[in-house]
Amino acid sequence: MKKIASLTIALALGVSGTAMAQQALTEHQIENSLEQQGYTKVHDLTFRDGVWKAKAHSADGQRVNVRVDPRSGQAFPDERVSRLSERDVRAALSTEGYTHVHDVDFSDGIWTAKADNTAGAGVRLQVDPETGRVIGSDQR
Repeated sequence: MKKIASLTIALALGVSGTAMAQQALTEHQIENSLEQQGYTKVHDLTFRDGVWKAKAHSADGQRVNVRVDPRSGQAFPDERVSRLSERDVRAALSTEGYTHVHDVDFSDGIWTAKADNTAGAGVRLQVDPETGRVIGSDQR
C-alpha cells in the first residue's frame, strides 16, 4: 500500500512539474535567461507573435535582434543559419498535426509559417531552425 501511495505522489509531482515547465516565462525570467546565454544590454523586450522579442548585444559586442522561446528561454538570434529546409519544416509541422501549412519562410534566424492547428483554427507559427519544434503560436 505504501508503495502505491509513494508512486502516486511521485507521479503527481512529475506531472505538475511538467505542466509548470510548459508555462510561459516572465519578462524578468527571459531577461535573465538571455544574460545567462551571453547577451548584454537587453532592451525593447516585448511579447509578440507567440514569442518574446528583444534587442541586445551578443558576447562579441554585436547588436542583435533575438526571438526567445517563451517556455525554455532559448534565444534565436536574427543572424542564425537554419539546419532545416522548408521541406523539413513542413514535415515537422505535419507530424505535429498542423494542416494546410503555407507561407513557410526563414527570416531573422527563425522559421515562420501559417497553418491550421488540430482544432482547425488558423495560426501563425514560430519554428526552431534546428529542431522544427514550434516555439510560438498565435491566432491569425
